[in-house]
Amino acid sequence: MRQALGLPDWTWHAMVLPLGNWWEQVLLQGMRCEYSNCTQVRTKQPYRDLAEEVVSVHFQTNSDLMMLKEENHKLNEMEQKYQHERHHDFMTEEISRKTEKTSSQKRGQKKGTKRYFTCQECGKCFDQFGNLKVHMRIHKGEKPFTCQQCGKSFNEKGNLNVHMRVHTGERPFTCQQCGKSFSQRGNLKVHMKIHTGVSSFTCQQCGKSFTQKGNLKKHMRIHTGEKPYTCKLCGKGFTRELGLSYHMNSHTGEKPFICGQCGKSFTRKVTLDTHIRIHTGEKPFVCGQCGKNFRCKENLNQHMRIHSRENCFICHQCGRSFTHMKRLKNHLITHTGKKPFMCHHCGKSYINKRNLQTHMRIHSRKRSFTCLQHKKSLRYGRGLKRHLQIHSGGKLFNCDQCNKKFLLPLHLQIHLKSHAVVRPYLCFLCGKHFKWPSNLLLHQKIRVCVKLRLRSHHS
Repeated sequence: MRQALGLPDWTWHAMVLPLGNWWEQVLLQGMRCEYSNCTQVRTKQPYRDLAEEVVSVHFQTNSDLMMLKEENHKLNEMEQKYQHERHHDFMTEEISRKTEKTSSQKRGQKKGTKRYFTCQECGKCFDQFGNLKVHMRIHKGEKPFTCQQCGKSFNEKGNLNVHMRVHTGERPFTCQQCGKSFSQRGNLKVHMKIHTGVSSFTCQQCGKSFTQKGNLKKHMRIHTGEKPYTCKLCGKGFTRELGLSYHMNSHTGEKPFICGQCGKSFTRKVTLDTHIRIHTGEKPFVCGQCGKNFRCKENLNQHMRIHSRENCFICHQCGRSFTHMKRLKNHLITHTGKKPFMCHHCGKSYINKRNLQTHMRIHSRKRSFTCLQHKKSLRYGRGLKRHLQIHSGGKLFNCDQCNKKFLLPLHLQIHLKSHAVVRPYLCFLCGKHFKWPSNLLLHQKIRVCVKLRLRSHHS
């Protein structure tokens, strides 16, 4: 047995020691104490793991050899005899690195009256051995729990259960003040700081405040230009890891987020949420100046530029305004008469890329718009709208003021603005109001305001 353990021939022994409120059988390699002539330290290897077949414990010093039996009364004597060992700090030496690592994790460390199990890789402590085993999957890279819908893997089943809420749409944690729901409790806690006004992390460059330090760090990358997450396929950089993961879907073609009503798929969860509002008709973002509703906050922010007249891009040929320079550039092509987007199959040209993509469905025979009642597919959205009239039996949406009928609720909403008294766009020269900013620009620039014309005539 000594040779199997790698212990020296001149001295070795084994004994049972009480440690706190639990018993442990350990092998000792010459531990000095007042009751024996032992000289060094104990090992960390549990006795039961090394030699399960040993039924009696031997004790040997430089001159004596005794036999200790495992009867209960002997154990009681040993508890009294070696009570002083409870306060000793045992210095350890390895039988092997693997033995020390395994036994240290299994046995754990005492802190007060409680055992703690320590990770030998990072030093993190756990009060249960099972938690240590789960933690070790991080270092080993093990992710045994896989989502059957998108293939994403997790090292804990609880994390998989939380992830499944992305696909099911479940949001069990609701804010009592505004009614907004979240899939995770931590996200709700962060959200509550908005209502309490706690924004302790402020950007020194632009003054923007954040409720979390991590969000401030991510925000600072906008000012520094840092993009630590790089796509290995095309080299494109991103400020956030989430942005990189969404970008990778463009290479793989993966669209894991699927609409349950029409079957359309998306690369991002937030895009799916916005799309679902098309079916529900929900437009939760309201303009405080004109009362117009929007499905997503980004569209509301773009709309607000019209009222503030900030960062608006105006076409000097027709006076039409745009919230994005890209849209203005696309619009300017209509004045030049150019059609830069050409079909390589038939040579037909188009003003913008979207029209070309719509045209390409003719060649690809792709039918993206499906009637859910009898699964008929059509190439164009307008074709589906006409087809739906068969099921609806005509135009369903009536105007309560003039009894005019419309096929789509969107068309009815646009029509109702003609009855509305609210005309938020004011000409400061003559006091005339307009419903649309483009009409105001046409009034002032092309048709020319009457008072503006008189003022220029007198001058």
